Amino acid sequence: MTSQNPAKSPRTWHVLVTGGAGYVGSRLVPELLRAGHTVTVLDLYIYGDVFADLAGDPKLIQVKGDLRDPAAVEKALAGVNAVIHLACISNDPSFDLNPDLGRSINYDCFRPLVRAAKAAGVTRFIYASSSSVYGIKDEDNVTEELALEPLTDYSKFKAMCEEVLEEERVPGFTTLTIRPATVCGYAPRLRLDLSVNILTNHAINAGKIKVFGGSQKRPNIHIDDMVALYLQALQWDDALIDGKVYNAGYENHTIMQIAEMVRDVVGAGTAIEVTPTNDLRSYHISSDKIRRELGFVPTHTISDAVRDLKAAFDAGQVPNSMDDSRYFNIKKMQEIGLK
Repeated sequence: MTSQNPAKSPRTWHVLVTGGAGYVGSRLVPELLRAGHTVTVLDLYIYGDVFADLAGDPKLIQVKGDLRDPAAVEKALAGVNAVIHLACISNDPSFDLNPDLGRSINYDCFRPLVRAAKAAGVTRFIYASSSSVYGIKDEDNVTEELALEPLTDYSKFKAMCEEVLEEERVPGFTTLTIRPATVCGYAPRLRLDLSVNILTNHAINAGKIKVFGGSQKRPNIHIDDMVALYLQALQWDDALIDGKVYNAGYENHTIMQIAEMVRDVVGAGTAIEVTPTNDLRSYHISSDKIRRELGFVPTHTISDAVRDLKAAFDAGQVPNSMDDSRYFNIKKMQEIGLK
């Protein structure tokens, strides 16, 4: 894990991580603890007890509860002075499974959460939005200055939450919005329904890489870089980040280029099977602003993510990876009938 450290002594927080038992959270929470922070996790834990090995850590507080439940939110905010808000119904298929559920979690409870955080004395609120808020752009470099044109309810509500956070921002309540690219790589609560992870899983466990189209661009960021960014976001001075919005990605590659990177890591004999598709929409972002203003530069490549995943598969850490619902958000939601 790498992150840029300021010259002054690192500041420690009591951080609430909503959705902390999810994909990014399962990597972030242990690193926050390692950095000396106290961490409260608010999560439904539908993907299992990912922090079983940390249960004895006195600086880890776990609240099994629903973000839509004011009592659970109040309990989770006790003693907290920073929030990293990761919780949401992730990706369009999961959102489309139950649009009312998606709206209730991704938007309706957001302003109440922000107001509860302010009332509890939180002084820094970091929001994980999405690079999908831009929609499809013709520009080669999709910067933070371009208009938001979300194409789906998932991305629309992400954009609307950004507006809410800005409306709720007041002196002493510092806000920062991050628009991540698609995250890739291994985590204890692994997702195998994300582009790089999907291709790697199929290459290793099905013997071939299925590509639909291939010319579409997709921005990605290694999960370790995403974690490093959240860690660093707790150290930047208020004046540097207050009210700011930043894209966070590594590079923009086509699906075919990603497939070739996967093949290079997994083995040259792995077949790439291309199927035509009418959906050739490309998403791409520029991450120059966060590099220029904050000095944050990702240090892990897509190939690194593939190598990490391969090592986990080889070590038997990802059993039944093609079918087990714990790796696929929509399958798990269908299985448990989340409401």
